[in-house]
Amino acid sequence: MISPNVNTSALRTLHRIHRQVSDLKERQERGPKQICAAEAHVKHLEEQLADIAGQLKKMRMGADAKQVQLKAGEDKIKDLQGKLNTAASNREYQALKDQIAAQKVTNSVLDDEILEAWEKIEKSEAKAAEAENAIETAKKKLENLTADVKEREPLIRGDLARLEAELDQSEAALPGELKEKYQRVLRHLGQDALAAVENQCCSGCNQQVPINMVAEIKLGHPMFCKSCNRLLYMPEGE
Repeated sequence: MISPNVNTSALRTLHRIHRQVSDLKERQERGPKQICAAEAHVKHLEEQLADIAGQLKKMRMGADAKQVQLKAGEDKIKDLQGKLNTAASNREYQALKDQIAAQKVTNSVLDDEILEAWEKIEKSEAKAAEAENAIETAKKKLENLTADVKEREPLIRGDLARLEAELDQSEAALPGELKEKYQRVLRHLGQDALAAVENQCCSGCNQQVPINMVAEIKLGHPMFCKSCNRLLYMPEGE
């Protein structure tokens, strides 16, 4: 036990301020992290779009190459058909007919491949449009988030300054010997350096607080939990 006595409401206030300061600092740190995550999301979407665009370019080049092949095949058929009229023999005539038939098969395959390629291109173009819309939406969210964080930052800083001043004032009111031990626990546990006694248990570690300690706390005698070293206080109304 540490003397002199300390007002339990002062300890409740001290714990409340610690939690509020911790919450504000967490909110202050959360803003830049959220912006960083939003920026990473935009970058990821842009990389996806770039990948789709690269695939589209290759597919279009492939389709264009097949179009050139098809045009060459059609020209070859016209040339072969022109030679039919000047065939010197039935054998030559039949050979030309066979070449024309084979080229028509090749052209038919190319035609199907070109159709399939353009169907894939259309699907990829739709994906690219979706990706562009997603990027636009993500950038808008990033813009709004950045503005919101920028707007909230001075308010949080103001609240922090006010609460830290209250904290300094509350800590200064602690008796010397109590203050020293409290500060040691504070360095180790931070905002959790204090804990309320609820149902005769420390709310910090959930270990039972002996009845005699509870009685001392109610009398205003500073007591630290024997399990976790938190400075104990009675909750409001007890």
